[in-house]
Amino acid sequence: MQLDIQLFWGLITGILFGVLLERSRVARYDKQLLALRLMDMTIVKFMLTTIVVAAVGIYALVAAGAVTLSIKPAILGANIAGGLIFGLGWGLVGYCPGTAAAAFGEGRLDALWAMAGMVLGGALYAEAYPAMQATVLTWGDYGKITIPTALGVSPWLVIAVLVVCAALLFRFFERRGL
Repeated sequence: MQLDIQLFWGLITGILFGVLLERSRVARYDKQLLALRLMDMTIVKFMLTTIVVAAVGIYALVAAGAVTLSIKPAILGANIAGGLIFGLGWGLVGYCPGTAAAAFGEGRLDALWAMAGMVLGGALYAEAYPAMQATVLTWGDYGKITIPTALGVSPWLVIAVLVVCAALLFRFFERRGL
């Protein structure tokens, strides 16, 4: 029963996120290209807003006792390799995973290349996983840490700093017409 409710809420939040992607126009190829060229920060602003809202929401739910966090270990080798592969894929096809799905949902067939790349990448990762367990997936393993626990401060302090930094960055972008 609990899993069914989690799946239901996952579906609802996924649909809402997709609607927001479409309404903010970040799934458009031209927005993706301009973001990669640092000429339009719409996608950066959208994702930063998503991060701030998610941080507040998640920690509010934790404080209310409604959820518990399941922290994944911070493994620098895996994060750096994954980030490089993600960035390479985004640069090659012009879509990140979320925007590719949203673009396909809007009927743009060029997003199929990105989705095919995700499937291929997942298959290659599954094949390479046993070899990576003893190498990349162990490099720089810091265990299950968060920024607040690493700094020894309240999560709300980190969130407050994040909100202020986001507001300053938004102001900077707006002044530059980005």
